[in-house]
This record gives sequence, structure tokens and C-alpha cells, in this order.
Amino acid sequence: MREFTRDDVADVLAVIGDDKVTTWLSFDSRDGAQAVATIEGTIERARQAPRSEFYLGVTKHDDDRVIGFARIGLSGVQAGKLGYAIAAKEWGRGYATDAARALTTYAFTELGLHRISAAIGPENTASIAVMEKLGFTREGVLRDHVFTNGAWRDSVLYSILEHEWQS
Repeated sequence: MREFTRDDVADVLAVIGDDKVTTWLSFDSRDGAQAVATIEGTIERARQAPRSEFYLGVTKHDDDRVIGFARIGLSGVQAGKLGYAIAAKEWGRGYATDAARALTTYAFTELGLHRISAAIGPENTASIAVMEKLGFTREGVLRDHVFTNGAWRDSVLYSILEHEWQS
């Protein structure tokens, strides 16, 4: 994983502009201008001190091109919200699991967080499997949690506490 640069716009658009991917996210597909705004906002927020968000590009070990993203947004007292997305053509290869693991480890060891949560669409079985593989606990359902793709959608809330984490 790495910080985003302006050169990543096309790769980011391949993720956030793909209906197949955004079906599972908390926002609708975005166009080129929105991808530019996303990258510019991410770069700007990365410069803030103190930093309130770690939004990083996911890359392959042997290639620096962005194939997805992982994010921890700091919220509350020593708490963070985890999110991630991987380009559809890369699904099933463990990139989401690796990114979520790395970012969760960083959040606990370097940022001193106590709790990390993730809200997953109930039909997103692949992402639910990532959470369960990493040891997150299912807490319950957030009813009508996000409005995306023209409808309200529930989210299943998962969390893990620092003392439960085993990277």
C-alpha cells in the first residue's frame, strides 16, 4: 500500500467508476471528474496534521499501479472505521484481506487505536469473509445505513478491539 498521487486517477476510476465494485460500497459509481476530486481530496487530507484519515492505494508487490484502496478514518476516541475496495478483475486473490490486515495492524500498533469497525453490505459475502478471517466480530445490523444505487441499504457492523487483534 502507498499514498495516492495525481497519476493514479485512471486506476482509481477503474475502481470507483465500476458499477460491479460500487454495488458493494457506500457510494454510487463516480465519473472522471469525481475521481480527480477524490484523489485531490485524499492527497490534501494526507497532509493534515493531525491526520484524520489514512486512505491508501493498494498495489501488487511487483507493480506500483493502484488496483484498489484501503482506508481507516479516525472517529471517536481511539477508534477508526475501516473500508476497502479492489478492482473487480483482481477479486479473489487476497488483496482485500492483505490490505485490511496491514491497515488494521498499522492502526493498532502505530496509531494507538482501541477499536476498529467496518460496515459491510449484508449480501457482500466476500467482504464478510474478509472480516471473519481477520477475527472481527459481527455486532449487528445498521438498518437503512447508506443510500446507494437508488435505494437504502442495511450494513452489517463488524469490529475488533486492540487486545483481540492477532496480525
